[in-house]
Amino acid sequence: MFEDKFTRVLYIDLSKKSFAIKSRPDLFEKWLGGSGVGIQLLKEECPKDTDPFSPENTIIFAVGPITSLYPLASKTVAMFKSPLTGNLGESHAGGRSAVSIMMAGYGAIVIKGKSDIPIYLSIFDNEVRFHDARAIWGIKDAITVGKIIRQRETFSGQRSIMRIGRAGENLVSFASLNTETYRHFGRLGLGAVFGSKNLKALVIAGKRTINLTDPKAYLRVYKNILDETTSSLMKKYHDLGTAVNVLPLHEIGGLPIENLNKISYEGAAELSGENLAQNYLGRRIACTGCPVACVHIAAFRDPHEEEKYFYKTSMIGYDYEPIYSLGTMLGIKDAKGFLKLMDRTEKLGLDAMSSGVALAWATEMLNKNIVTESETLVKFSFGDWEKYIEGLENIVLMPNDFYKALSRGTSYASEIYGGKDFALNFGKNEMPGYHTGAATHLGWFLGARHSHLDNAGYSMDQSLKGDYPEPEKLVDNLIEEEANRQILSSLVVCFFARAIYLNFDNTINCLKTVGIDLTKEELKELGMEIYRQKMSYKTQEGWLPSHLDLPKRIFETPAPFGKISEDYMKKAIDHFRDRLEKDFR
Repeated sequence: MFEDKFTRVLYIDLSKKSFAIKSRPDLFEKWLGGSGVGIQLLKEECPKDTDPFSPENTIIFAVGPITSLYPLASKTVAMFKSPLTGNLGESHAGGRSAVSIMMAGYGAIVIKGKSDIPIYLSIFDNEVRFHDARAIWGIKDAITVGKIIRQRETFSGQRSIMRIGRAGENLVSFASLNTETYRHFGRLGLGAVFGSKNLKALVIAGKRTINLTDPKAYLRVYKNILDETTSSLMKKYHDLGTAVNVLPLHEIGGLPIENLNKISYEGAAELSGENLAQNYLGRRIACTGCPVACVHIAAFRDPHEEEKYFYKTSMIGYDYEPIYSLGTMLGIKDAKGFLKLMDRTEKLGLDAMSSGVALAWATEMLNKNIVTESETLVKFSFGDWEKYIEGLENIVLMPNDFYKALSRGTSYASEIYGGKDFALNFGKNEMPGYHTGAATHLGWFLGARHSHLDNAGYSMDQSLKGDYPEPEKLVDNLIEEEANRQILSSLVVCFFARAIYLNFDNTINCLKTVGIDLTKEELKELGMEIYRQKMSYKTQEGWLPSHLDLPKRIFETPAPFGKISEDYMKKAIDHFRDRLEKDFR
């Protein structure tokens, strides 16, 4: 039996500046929470063919039944129609947001409409306030916006503050939503959807308590999960963070460099987790309820331009994916230059991954003389981080038609200016930092979010070591893995804990302590059904993958186990389309 408050959904109408609270046990008892509930609410509230920037687009935030109760059950799922891809937008973020939503007494929040003026929302327990945000709209630094709101609002230490930067205000299609300064709903343009609704920020907190029917049983299960979490399984993430992946991927030839023209260069050691930790690490932080603390923050001292012995110290978060996109993909060989790019990306409120890939594409366009400096306005050159800082500003300010196109992503820009063969997007979403083989590229091309975490194709590549099964079998394996992971995103737990929670015995025991009895077979069926629901939404919005949309560059640059076969990829995608039509419409 689900606790009543977890099944509550908060509905907010920005146009009317009104809200309502409804109990929806029908949703949570059938779909668990997180992604499972989120996709149902999106289907209920967001009509077919909705313009992503219209008031009808709907933002869903959803948490899971074990949020705040178990280690790493600390993520929030956001769902919306993506302005970048034109179909399903799904983004996950850690920080404090999940616990704050749960403590406010909600399993999900639905936001619709558009305010007539810039506003921000504060949600405290059963109260929702609509604040005039005109004074903070247009502030150059998204981090400063967070500081201002922190001074105005109560519940210090318990609240979550989500806010957009200028990229969101200006409707850059890959603008992010920042939460707790160092965490983000980064991918697929949630920040732009906030901006389209004149919604600058959202603050949430609450003081509910969670009543457990058998506290002793809960403590037993909690200790088992905690012991697994704090074993050597995730020590590498505590020590070096996800940046630990830089050198191993470079060593095997799976690290994309300079718009995937290369897989090896002399800058890898400089941008490695080891070097960043040794020379820049200021502190580690953790999402609420997480004992791992994988979030690594660099302390960066910037000398004053004129005053000797004076420095400005900035705290800058870094992870593997931004190191790839704003570092290796742009040929950066200087850790300070990478941190400068990271800092500016944060302040502008951009998704680091799409931004880096977009600038890498623009650089190659300039190098090949397909566009000129009159269009890029900046003489981009791989490795020149100062020019890329100007490029980031131009993406947000959109001073000409070239940047207006680039602010809509590399898929859109390459349709207008050319260079589609090396515009590294998959399903219109810019690629993550893995060039490990056929499985990784198929995984994010065919996945619901076009994310490397959808189905872990990169991991399959490294396990198979080039000994691939028939393409149909590989696609079936990717689908099965992604269906299982729907349980992770419906609980909602961090995917770093997948080895713990995809051991369904652990998940079954956790769910029992909150009154939910499901078998392993029922969980797997539920995962597949949630996957089906996502795919049906994507096809409803016009998504149908074609091998013709794959960038040619992935076939030109060798992967660790050899070049990827175009024929293999075509057969795989054809098989996926057959299954999409037969099983997942």
